[in-house]
Amino acid sequence: MVFFAATSTLIAQHHNRLYVDVDPETHTLNVKQELEYFNNSNDSISEIVLNDWNNAYSNVHTPLALRFSDEFYRGFHLAKEEERGKTSKITILNKDHLFFSWNRARKHPDLIVVNLPNKLAPNQKIDLELNYNVKIPNNKFTKYGYDDFGNINLKSWFLTPARYENHAFVRYSNENLDDIANAICHFDVELKLSSDFAITTDLDTTEEINKDDYTIYKFNGQNRVDFSLFIEPESNFTSFKNDSFEVLTNLDGEKITPTAQAQAIDCVVRFVKRQIGDYPFKKIVISQTDYERNPFYGLNQLPSFIRPFTDEFTFEIKFLKTYLNVFLNNSLYIDNRKDSWVHNGIQVYIMMKYIEENYPGTKMLGNAANFKLLKSFNLTNIDFNEQYSYFYMLMARKNLDQALGEPKNNLIKFNEQIASKYRAGLSLRFLNSYLENEAVTKSIREFYIAKKKQQTDAADFENILKNQSSKDINWFFKTVIYSRDLIDYKFNKVSKTNDSIYFSLKNRTGINVPVPVYGILKKDIVFKKWIEPNSIDSTFSFARNNANKIVLNYKNEVPEYNLRNNWKSLKPFFPNNRPIKFVLMKDLEDPYYNQILYVPSLEYNLYDGFIAGIRLHNKTILEKPFIFNITPSYSTNSKTISGSGSFLINKNYRNSRLYNVKYALSGSYFHYAPDATYTKLNPSVQLSIRQNDFRDNQKQYVYLRQLFVNREKSAIVTDNSTENYSIFNLKYINTKTEVTKHLSFAGDIQFSKEFGKLAAEIEYRKLFENNRRINFRWYTGSFLYNKSDNDYFSFGLYRPTDYSFDYSFYGRSESTGFFSQQFILAEGGFKSKLDTPYANQWMSTINTGYTIWNWIEVYGDAGFIKNRFQDPKFQFDSGIRLNLVTDYFELYLPVYSSNGWEISQNKYNEKIRFIITFSPKILINLFNRKWF
Repeated sequence: MVFFAATSTLIAQHHNRLYVDVDPETHTLNVKQELEYFNNSNDSISEIVLNDWNNAYSNVHTPLALRFSDEFYRGFHLAKEEERGKTSKITILNKDHLFFSWNRARKHPDLIVVNLPNKLAPNQKIDLELNYNVKIPNNKFTKYGYDDFGNINLKSWFLTPARYENHAFVRYSNENLDDIANAICHFDVELKLSSDFAITTDLDTTEEINKDDYTIYKFNGQNRVDFSLFIEPESNFTSFKNDSFEVLTNLDGEKITPTAQAQAIDCVVRFVKRQIGDYPFKKIVISQTDYERNPFYGLNQLPSFIRPFTDEFTFEIKFLKTYLNVFLNNSLYIDNRKDSWVHNGIQVYIMMKYIEENYPGTKMLGNAANFKLLKSFNLTNIDFNEQYSYFYMLMARKNLDQALGEPKNNLIKFNEQIASKYRAGLSLRFLNSYLENEAVTKSIREFYIAKKKQQTDAADFENILKNQSSKDINWFFKTVIYSRDLIDYKFNKVSKTNDSIYFSLKNRTGINVPVPVYGILKKDIVFKKWIEPNSIDSTFSFARNNANKIVLNYKNEVPEYNLRNNWKSLKPFFPNNRPIKFVLMKDLEDPYYNQILYVPSLEYNLYDGFIAGIRLHNKTILEKPFIFNITPSYSTNSKTISGSGSFLINKNYRNSRLYNVKYALSGSYFHYAPDATYTKLNPSVQLSIRQNDFRDNQKQYVYLRQLFVNREKSAIVTDNSTENYSIFNLKYINTKTEVTKHLSFAGDIQFSKEFGKLAAEIEYRKLFENNRRINFRWYTGSFLYNKSDNDYFSFGLYRPTDYSFDYSFYGRSESTGFFSQQFILAEGGFKSKLDTPYANQWMSTINTGYTIWNWIEVYGDAGFIKNRFQDPKFQFDSGIRLNLVTDYFELYLPVYSSNGWEISQNKYNEKIRFIITFSPKILINLFNRKWF
């Protein structure tokens, strides 16, 4: 049984009295609650909004479920009913036992609106009695709930008043963002539970009463918005006590001794107290769940066998990050949806200061920097704190970054989890470096001491920062916090004498913020000066101090878009070009070198055999405005040189739905037959269009290209086709994809000397709650004119001729044998080999599929094909699809088609079609869509 109560202090708070009977077997809580609601606003209110975030797990149509689908998480949609949570059997009465009407908000099924019979005036209170059942969800969805080992982790599960501000209740739905808008309450907790279980909570324990087969636990807490509660068959939390309060943690630290854990915890707690202030409660719970929900990205992505950090350091950094997150959430009550940058900024800023003070020489990959084979990689040489900048820049270079002041639920997952958090900390470090005298650190401490345990907002923090500064910092909030404007400076004109340096700066983005200029002698800093934002266009003169190089933003204090143009050599006759640096595989961008990455390459097709080569490119982890990719290769079958290459100009548009344009020139040279090669040259332009809402998965693409193909004549493949041809191609694609449904449209126009054609394709997929999926594809195409006297440019019913050489055929000219059975979903999309394989006038087909069980599906194709001087012909096929690994390994087993019962015909094994893909790009794309 759980009992909550609140008592008034200087400002009257809401009172909660709750009695909850916990049934660990059925994962349910039977709740009786007494709520004393105090109207501490200046408005008379006619309703009270209660947060009921547990009900967000009730079905697949809640905002939480829709966010899961949007981020390609299938687990919730396919979960069993008993694995989901809900709040049910709700009754609400007043103290005279009269029932109050209530309803769930239409767009917020995890909020309850209680209708009051009379308006509640300011400074008046009302007593409510609530009864309800809470079904706890499985923890596999959000890590909150029950697991398979009898453990229950409760968070935001009870009904409690939503925060009231600006003349309205704050109505935030549960979107798995840890930003519930609870009003501040006092809590007294009484919990009835079987004696076989242990309780861990960050509320204060007041009494524990042991009965024969159950125990009653009593807790309380004042001025809280939420609390943690862990129910376990046996507690796995360890207590660490210091001078101020108790730390309870089950953070994974098995590889280090309890003494080492205690030392790390004590070091973190004392540092945070010194930097921020005293924690206002007697206990704090730091759980493995808290860490797993917000891990240290980078550190947690490294495989365990690499072990670049000591176990002690790993535990300490995990604890530091989690402790700061819990510390701030529990004691600094800010709107964590609207003003999340404040929490994020303080957390990451303090983490960076902790590393600077305690581990100043640590590298991003720790001890890996000591391995000789890795010394040349910039990835291993950058400082630990520099990784934050690269994670932010990853999104900025993709043109996917968002303003720090953007509400958290509008952020795409990578920004919400990583990039925006890191940039918030970087921005505070930037401001602190500019203001000097630790002004930001002092502001954080002043803000925390003044506002802890009370409702606050970003405006309060902004005012304190301004009061601590003797300089105008309005630019910081306008540009760095509340816009996604990019910062990019470079030197314009530079001259020098033996004693002085003269230079001007070019502001490449037009965004005026301060930037530091460093004088460097070898690797030593001989001077540092800040250029004020209102003087960027001036010509500057500094004492040289023997510097042989000047560098803008040398220590990367400013979150700048491009560091590659930030330095000038002062050595005589130096050309100022960055030297070339060859790097194996992949690396982070190094602004002081022109990096050329080389990667061994191995491909295969039937005619070239194994194609072994070396891929030379300049694509580091961060996107670049110019990318080249050249792969010279040797073909083992033909004993000849082959290969491919591309050059790409990447242009981003920051404030437009047309957000990216790519200008490319690509080419390839391989065999298309045992005795003949093809050369393909493909200049192209791709326009990418997105919605104003970055989270919207709808994208549009316009693709224009002029394709040039030169085919050698083959004595083996005698298709009488044109050997040299050129095609203009225009494609339009409009697609929207989520885990539960996919809809796309593609239009295709092609013109050449030999033909002109139009084609369109619509695809639809839907995933049902029983894990059954339906697929539907409609393709139609027609020639505008066709001068060809063969089928080389015709529409393919079950296998495209691929005259554009776009598809990865292993044996593109094979008509019989194993390689002719390779299936690529294009044009007609049939799986059976029928007697009319091509259409030289028009074609219209439908491809469908439906899941029978797990990875086994039935498919069916039907359509009409029309050839010149012939009547339209109806064709169909059907069979079983074994979808073993989507897009990687699939088998199609024909059953019945226009050929009859194929399953009973001779040589059935030759009728089976397959998809086998070796490209890692497909797997990477499946991962990326969850984050970007």
